[in-house]
Amino acid sequence: MLHELKYLEKIKEPIKVGLIGAGAMGCGIALQIGKTPGMELAFIADLNIEAAEKAQKLYGKKVPLYDNSDKALDDTKIHYDVLVESSNTIAAAARYCLKAIERKAHVVLMNAEVDLALGHYLTAEAKKHGVVVTSDAGDQHGVLMRMIEEIELWGFDIVQAGNMKGFLDRYAIAEQKKEIAKKLNLSLIQCIAYTDGTKLNIEMSLIANATNLIPFIPGMEGPKATSVTEALNLFNFDAYKNKGRIDYILGAKPGGGVYVIGRCDDKVQAEYLNYYKVDSRHPYYLFYRPYHLCHLETPRAIALAALWKKPVLTQTYGRLTDTFTHAKQAVTAGTIIDHGIGGDLTYGLVYEAAVADKKGYLPVCLLDVEGHDTKPRFKHKLDKDQPITWADVELPETELLRLYKIQEKILATQEKVTA
Repeated sequence: MLHELKYLEKIKEPIKVGLIGAGAMGCGIALQIGKTPGMELAFIADLNIEAAEKAQKLYGKKVPLYDNSDKALDDTKIHYDVLVESSNTIAAAARYCLKAIERKAHVVLMNAEVDLALGHYLTAEAKKHGVVVTSDAGDQHGVLMRMIEEIELWGFDIVQAGNMKGFLDRYAIAEQKKEIAKKLNLSLIQCIAYTDGTKLNIEMSLIANATNLIPFIPGMEGPKATSVTEALNLFNFDAYKNKGRIDYILGAKPGGGVYVIGRCDDKVQAEYLNYYKVDSRHPYYLFYRPYHLCHLETPRAIALAALWKKPVLTQTYGRLTDTFTHAKQAVTAGTIIDHGIGGDLTYGLVYEAAVADKKGYLPVCLLDVEGHDTKPRFKHKLDKDQPITWADVELPETELLRLYKIQEKILATQEKVTA
């Protein structure tokens, strides 16, 4: 890959990248594209023009800046091969992606929420136009996907794909997280979504849909651990009944990374693996990466898409799982939901979609109403930790809901074809 990028640099035909979202991750992506041979920014768009200017400064060169992403994507004078969507919206992000796809640009989603909520729709549209939509290479699910592909290539069966989460508080609220969000240069909403586990569940749902690995229980087990090596003994893999799973461990060192547990029954391989000092409880073997590098790895996703039309991760198995809404605290009828993801009232847990759908549970991503004056509201009194159903919430007719209904029709057609 580096050889090809250096060649593009040499012949002065770089991959041109449009960037939407100049928050913490967007700025990092701008910085990294400036350091990557054979790649350059075509534009930067953010509602906050000062944020776009900061990203441009980190990039190191002048590029067109926009305070309106639609204007950037509608500007026919701007050519880009790949769009990186790094905003914190869902409906608006989907609209940006669809515009890029219509212009035959590939799409890299640093935005896991739009990836889960509407990724099936975006992928179907991309296929029509001969381009790809892919998850980012640097988020946990992207890193896990790369590991899984390699471990399967070695001949292992995937038993579990796992996240190493440092801290979890299902009931985190804004008042508690203001200072830490400011310290980490994160939006308060993002900080809460990380802390209450909603983001984790969304990302692991993406892995599940890409690999046919499903949660053993809703929300996964998530046992506490002091070291990643304990993952070999904290789960009852025999209870999985030869079905690969997604899960996580909590508080383990070295922290901040991901792991995969593979199964290999071959006794000769066991001797080799013992020699290589791979952590194991035969026939289960642990492979882990003690970090994921977010923006540093985004150029890999860009290059794979632009050079070979290869996604890092796409939801190949359809909507096997989704992340569904639960009450973070007891609520009364009429309570307005300001933020579904990263708010004070709800958190999300990953379920098998068929099971949750039968119970009428509401996908958490549908509570995102960014840019709309009308907010969802609870229709009934609910208890803390109670799963929230479609019938419990009055949802406004938003662009997000319209796009989601289109996706439902697409998925229904795909299910009929594959049935």
